[in-house]
Amino acid sequence: MSFITIDNIWQEYGDHVVLERLNLQVKEGEFCSMVGASGCGKSTFLRLLLGQEKPSRGVITLAGKPLSAEPDRSRGVVFQRYSVFPHLTVLDNVAIGLELPQSPFFGRFFGAKKHAAREQARELLEKVGLGHALKKYPAQLSGGMQQRLAIAQAFIMQPRVLLLDEPFGALDPGIRKEMHALLLQLWSETRMTVFMVTHDLSEGFNLGTRLLVFDKVRIDPQAPNAYGARITYDIPLNETRLSAMSGAKPDNVYALRR
Repeated sequence: MSFITIDNIWQEYGDHVVLERLNLQVKEGEFCSMVGASGCGKSTFLRLLLGQEKPSRGVITLAGKPLSAEPDRSRGVVFQRYSVFPHLTVLDNVAIGLELPQSPFFGRFFGAKKHAAREQARELLEKVGLGHALKKYPAQLSGGMQQRLAIAQAFIMQPRVLLLDEPFGALDPGIRKEMHALLLQLWSETRMTVFMVTHDLSEGFNLGTRLLVFDKVRIDPQAPNAYGARITYDIPLNETRLSAMSGAKPDNVYALRR
């Protein structure tokens, strides 16, 4: 059964068509890598999934219900540029993700609730390799450590869908490899559904259970913005890993379409 359904989605800004005729069905727990040329709508698609933008046409449903018009706890996001709070310690950066939604008036827990939230944050930070840096501030961390912190921020919320926009693009190859292993470990433990934009084709192939290729199939030199990108290829990857994680048998094939 489809967990996320993309039904004939278009995204237009005036006369500029960015996306057209997007149709997609995603099962819960899939890891969808998204590749394509710059400007072909991958990040726009992520913003639609997050709820930052509303599609010009079409409908997106999550678990059978129309997607919420605004970002909520069902969806977490990690950007290439580290979305951390510079004035908070590493521990507070993660714990606040539990406190703000449940204590909107004060923005903080007190007493036993505060202790429990910080303990949960501490356990996750140990898992992502930041247990030694709980009292440090983001400016004191390396780029790889800051991205680990951003991932911990997203995972502490336990979203059903995780959206990644070039999360490792600014890291050197060695650190990227470590981050790949960390992401796959956390994904296999949580079974959340992941959409990741990347310009690195090998990264897309190695991490995803499914590779979505965005491209324009119609181009008018006289009107370059008249047509938008579509998902031109939908390629199954690493199905045995998804099957082992979910305990289900993999489908024989996904549609490979152009």
